Amino acid sequence: MAGLASMIEKRHLGARQATLSPGQADKILALARAVIETEAEAIATLARRLDQAFVAACRYMLACEDRIVVLGMGKSGHIGGKIAATLASTGSPAFFVHPGEASHGDLGMITPRDVVLAISNSGETDELLTILPILKRLGIPMISMTGRRDSTLAREADVNLDISVATEACPLGLAPTSSTTAALAMGDALAIALLENRGFTAEDFARSHPAGNLGRRLLLHVSDIMHQGERIPRVDLGASLLDTLEEISRKGLGMSAIVTADGALAGLFTDGDLRRSLDRGIDVHATIIDSVMTRDCITLDADALAVEAVRIMESKSINGLLVVDSQRRLVGALNMHDLLRAGVV
Repeated sequence: MAGLASMIEKRHLGARQATLSPGQADKILALARAVIETEAEAIATLARRLDQAFVAACRYMLACEDRIVVLGMGKSGHIGGKIAATLASTGSPAFFVHPGEASHGDLGMITPRDVVLAISNSGETDELLTILPILKRLGIPMISMTGRRDSTLAREADVNLDISVATEACPLGLAPTSSTTAALAMGDALAIALLENRGFTAEDFARSHPAGNLGRRLLLHVSDIMHQGERIPRVDLGASLLDTLEEISRKGLGMSAIVTADGALAGLFTDGDLRRSLDRGIDVHATIIDSVMTRDCITLDADALAVEAVRIMESKSINGLLVVDSQRRLVGALNMHDLLRAGVV
């Protein structure tokens, strides 16, 4: 039944696809490449045009006492929402306000301690110009991003960032394409410039993304996932190899620590060590673990990030690690399966 359902689904998908001649398919690809190339050139031109106005905008944002308020209508509003989200997640508290709603009460969300970033390709967006006098009266620093340096918004702003483009990627020259891409790139440039100057770190970024893969990689510590107490595979110095194998089997980590009487780590024995021992013809029943264990084994501190455990395992081609304290006493153990379950890998 599952195979039949799959066949029906594929047939329906095929029925919803337009029939194209080879020439039409080539034309689609050529147009797509032209769009990407046009937008890439717009961004390259934007990079060459950056000047001290960008530095001034960063100074205002770095001096902001509260939040960066991003404004924009239509497609500029969509770009503004993304810019606000990027700023907020990279150490510059920000949020987006719809200019139309601002005239109907949302203007109260903006305080004199804020900095405003207003985006308008024309620089003449009515909803922005309507609230402009109120923002000026509050004495709020305003940064504009416009495609026209002689526009009303550009002239009234404390700093204007020129995001003009030679042409839109739309063949009609109507749909905002290159212009919105340029605005988005300028927003990213601001966010990263601020991030760098604030000393924002990967750990800071992870704290604002605790539910994602990055958060797990940068916030999770070895102590959060390691096996502790009775779950740690261990035997005492002088134990037999057979006893060690039984401990490995019971704890299921593919290894066992060998410890001294006071709990200090003396060595490690793994599944790989067992294979190598058997290849040498060692008698499992008669051998003492001291003679076959690895004494200078790789260890990790409990406060280390879990991602560091991944790095060590991958670089050393090993599947498990023992965790010790500053006196080299055994406090934990973990293997690659633990890291996979925790979502670190």
